[in-house]
Amino acid sequence: MQIVDYDQQVDALSAKSYVDQVFETVKKRNPHEPEFLQAVKEIFDSLVPVFEKHPIYKQQGILERIVEPDRIISFRVPWVDDSGKVQVNRGFRVQFSSAIGPYKGGLRFHPSVNASIIKFLGFEQIFKNSLTGQPIGGGKGGADFDPKGKSDGEIMRFCQSFMTELYRHIGPDLDVPAGDIGVGGREIGYLFGMYKRIRGSFEAGVLTGKGIGYGGSLTRTEATGYGTVYFVNEMLEAKGLTFENSRVVVSGSGNVSIYAMEKAAQFGGKVIACSDSNGYIVDENGINLETVKRIKEVERKRISEYVLHHPEAQYIEGCSGIWTVPCDIALPCATQNEIDEAAAKLLVTNGVKAIGEGANMPSTLEAIDVFLENEVLFGPGKAANAGGVAVSALEMAQNSARLAWTFEEVDQKLHSIMTNIYQTSMKAAEEYGCPGNLVVGANIAGFLKVADAMVAHGII
Repeated sequence: MQIVDYDQQVDALSAKSYVDQVFETVKKRNPHEPEFLQAVKEIFDSLVPVFEKHPIYKQQGILERIVEPDRIISFRVPWVDDSGKVQVNRGFRVQFSSAIGPYKGGLRFHPSVNASIIKFLGFEQIFKNSLTGQPIGGGKGGADFDPKGKSDGEIMRFCQSFMTELYRHIGPDLDVPAGDIGVGGREIGYLFGMYKRIRGSFEAGVLTGKGIGYGGSLTRTEATGYGTVYFVNEMLEAKGLTFENSRVVVSGSGNVSIYAMEKAAQFGGKVIACSDSNGYIVDENGINLETVKRIKEVERKRISEYVLHHPEAQYIEGCSGIWTVPCDIALPCATQNEIDEAAAKLLVTNGVKAIGEGANMPSTLEAIDVFLENEVLFGPGKAANAGGVAVSALEMAQNSARLAWTFEEVDQKLHSIMTNIYQTSMKAAEEYGCPGNLVVGANIAGFLKVADAMVAHGII
């Protein structure tokens, strides 16, 4: 019987066959994780020309290794609500890749959180973090806890319980969580306080998104939203277009959405619609951002309250309807898969010129195809929304050096990072035969840095 070693078998496969074969294995191993499989497929489809050009990545089993997290941690989070009843949630942390730096990625508190959601977010984070040029690996975490309607005391008790388990798995040089949906400055403060008490030391670099008074960075709050707009502006300028006098629709009304709206308005755009999970508002006079900030950041109420202060605006139930509003620039900043194929076609019909993904994977694969086929400028999330984690890395750098940069210094660095991500992605797309395709370009550029580090480290 003839013996053929693994390297020979891999070499005999075409790049496309190899990628497809690995994806089939991923599907068999993760049959009930649709979000994770969607994220993997989008990246795998982009990487075929890379494996044609660099067979060493096949020989080293890079794909087989990169889709398996280093570890997945799941744990019980018991806490007591204000009525004295014991509640139990499930917590997660996925440490996906530390090839280029410590694990880095946010914590999401939302009822939808499960293993598939956390794995898709962690997998995306590998390549997003690589694109920033900062030395950070990929991870993600969270819990199926819903902070909406909870008192400050309930949120504090949940965060403290969550950290009594999470602290074992994180550290400034090991894994550095941050915020995400449902986790803002309040939650980070409670988490950091509990970590500090358990550890008995002040390790500022263990979490990012902290308050300015205890190791946080200026511009971190604004970073994801600002960065998304900086990236979209690069796309527009390359085509001789601008935000000036453009109709802008931004889904969501949380941290990313608010500061995307703020920067879009500073660039001359007219933001006419935003949303929350209940519905959306349309204000043809332009959204009053101060009202939105007060409602969402201070009062923590629903976006429907906006029309009480601005009766000329409209409130419509059902958040998905926001994509029926005609616009020049769409910034999906809410959650995954909020733009499906039908919504994408409607946006195209209504004349959209550019899409910038402020959220993680807000467009389905079918929606992305619609945008690309109709030559709509499309900034994928792992590139367009990388500003948040980029400034988190800058926060880590400030913590390590025990210094603080000014708002202007950090914002300038953020703008430079987003410009570099755009240019690097465009260059990779050109080099690998897909000029102008930022989906392919971002995936390849993010992958190459991680893959080269994995080859250098050996089979581990």
